[in-house]
Amino acid sequence: MTRTVAPGPRTGAVQIPASKSQAHRMLICAALSEAPSRLVLDGFSADIEATVQCLEALGAQLTQETAGLLIAPIGARPANAKLDVGESGSTLRFLLPVLGALGVQAEIQMHGRLPERPLSPLWEVLEAHGMQLRQDGAVLHTDGQLCAGDYSLPGNVSSQFISGLLFALPLLNGNSTLTVTGALQSARYVAMTEQALAAAGIFTKKDGQVWQIDGGQRYASPAVQTVEGDWSNAAFFLCMGALSETGVTVAGLNPASLQADRAITELLTRFGAELTISGQAVTVRRGALHGITLDAGPIPDLIPVVSCLAALCEGETRIINAARLRLKESDRLQTTAALISALGGSVRELPDGLVISGRARLSGGTADACGDHRIAMSAAMAACGCEGPVTVLGSECVAKSYPAFWEDFASLREDAV
Repeated sequence: MTRTVAPGPRTGAVQIPASKSQAHRMLICAALSEAPSRLVLDGFSADIEATVQCLEALGAQLTQETAGLLIAPIGARPANAKLDVGESGSTLRFLLPVLGALGVQAEIQMHGRLPERPLSPLWEVLEAHGMQLRQDGAVLHTDGQLCAGDYSLPGNVSSQFISGLLFALPLLNGNSTLTVTGALQSARYVAMTEQALAAAGIFTKKDGQVWQIDGGQRYASPAVQTVEGDWSNAAFFLCMGALSETGVTVAGLNPASLQADRAITELLTRFGAELTISGQAVTVRRGALHGITLDAGPIPDLIPVVSCLAALCEGETRIINAARLRLKESDRLQTTAALISALGGSVRELPDGLVISGRARLSGGTADACGDHRIAMSAAMAACGCEGPVTVLGSECVAKSYPAFWEDFASLREDAV
């Protein structure tokens, strides 16, 4: 689908939908519990639907209600199951170790770029502990029973590998250790997993980057849990606010959230935007915007949108430690650079980063989302700093994380100031 966005700054208020990252984790814990529970969440995305359908394939029953989901947990485990994870890397990487812990033989259908995204070294670790894995194109076959033992993963590939093992290891018959070697990238995402596990009565002992995990634990999710607002999706509107004299307010955010992308507030302040927090509402207004240097390691999902903002800030911005972005729904270093260039910006792509030279306005133009939801939403943000319209090719891909994005964007009004 092609969508043309009128240029110029926006102002107004948006109620942000539920956090995709937190919803994945709470859903898995609830499905592994022994008693039914309810999950209150505002908004479903394609990735969350994938997790729901996979948990149902494993025997859970999830019923959509007005305010969220009623979850009847997995009872009798199927001997084999067919799962469709869509394009959701979180769904695949979280559930892969869980399949081994449950001893379920599975056929997993993947879509989009997901079959090309790396599963190593998680693949080798799982096979070393009792699982058998085989990939045929877009289908992944799993078999075998995961065994307790000593697990080790590097911290610089994907925090989702670590989270998947943290979900699975408490279910095993024996005790295990999980050691993360090297610097742990995206540590806040692992902290979110620990938070979800603790709420479900699962306890781990951590010493540095080594977890000691007792086997034979039982999940017991609270009867009702509420998923907080999504900071990753809020970032697009907060960056729009940085280009508006009147500002943009995003409601439904937890200022104390463990979500990694809560760091958008610090980044916008560093860029020179004016930011205020009142309860669960964050308002951002234009300030004296200037370039910065930022480390992409802890916040890879923010890089497309903050790069587009940087293209509209005075001076140079350097994005460093960003090689992992090449392994996302698109090669996000390449597609982010292509987006900025297509709209008249100045950007240089490096093997592990970007160098962006800002200017007062971009010209506008046609941008290809490349099937990547964050590129499409970044294009909408960039239009707020353009002189001419922005045409977004493949705009429907926002459904992966934020199906109502274009409606919420349209609810903002032009900033006449």
